[in-house]
Amino acid sequence: MKKLAVLGASGHGKVVADCAEEAGWQQVVFFDDAWPTLNANSHWHVQGDSAALLASLADFDGVVVAIGNNAARHTRIAELLDSGAALVSLRHPAASISRYASIGMGVVVFAGAVVNADTIIGDGAIINTGATVDHDCVIGPAAHISPGANLAGGVSVSERAWVGIGAAVKQLVKIGANATVGAGAVVVRDVPDDAVVVGNPARPLYQ
Repeated sequence: MKKLAVLGASGHGKVVADCAEEAGWQQVVFFDDAWPTLNANSHWHVQGDSAALLASLADFDGVVVAIGNNAARHTRIAELLDSGAALVSLRHPAASISRYASIGMGVVVFAGAVVNADTIIGDGAIINTGATVDHDCVIGPAAHISPGANLAGGVSVSERAWVGIGAAVKQLVKIGANATVGAGAVVVRDVPDDAVVVGNPARPLYQ
């Protein structure tokens, strides 16, 4: 029986667990630091906290981090790798991923997402439901492409950046590290590190 440990029993975690089962994982168990107050996440059992996960890594065939906050997810992935965890990626069978795309460790690609040829997805990134990532994009570690977001060819999304739900990014644009693209924004020029941009065309929220 293939057993998967999921760190982070959130709403996002539910979708990760469902994706895992659709991808063939037979048993999914959560770990969360809100345990023992939190002992279930919808249909799935919460077995312990993050320390309990580190103590029981040998019991699982794989581990994935289901924490929506990019910085926290990045940190937890590094901790798990340092502890020798078998970090795995999940690909929903209803996602379309080119055979010529490169998918890192700890990545989750949800249902309806499209990842086209020669795109590189870094460790711990999220390609969420119905997002499209066209050819030759580079998605950095722990970045998040939200549901329904669309990236044209050659877009670069740096580490821990967040492209909001329904956003659109023009070809060859670069989005900096830790930047946030607001929901529905239309990005036609580069976004600096740590910036927050909103609107059509997208402009900095804070001047």
